[in-house]
Amino acid sequence: MEDLKKTLVDLEKAQAKAFNQGDVKAILAHFDSELVGFSSTRHARLKGLRALRQTIEYYLTQADKVDFKILQPQVQVLGDVAVVSFYWTVTLHKKGKPRVIEGRGTHVYAKRDGQWKVVHEHFSRAHHAYEKK
Repeated sequence: MEDLKKTLVDLEKAQAKAFNQGDVKAILAHFDSELVGFSSTRHARLKGLRALRQTIEYYLTQADKVDFKILQPQVQVLGDVAVVSFYWTVTLHKKGKPRVIEGRGTHVYAKRDGQWKVVHEHFSRAHHAYEKK
């Protein structure tokens, strides 16, 4: 069980690394084609990889450099479904001035053809700072 939890946290870290590198294709590879979720940038529900791509590209165009981090991930495994919840920060560097956005995120994973894929995503901006441990 602990190996699986580590694997899922590693998948989250790989997504963050790909985001920071602007590698949209690598990010989308972690998600199921029938993804449904909510973005921190829009009120409307996300459906599918095209909608997720638009959200990712929106953030990547908002700055010269983006630094996305996940913090304090927690994993719950329920058979072939797992939930990873975490706090996140995105630092947008534009013209040398950083702007930090904080929030909370949840990814629901399902095992698809032997691979763990995100089938549901929910990101929301925080109104207060995350709990620092």
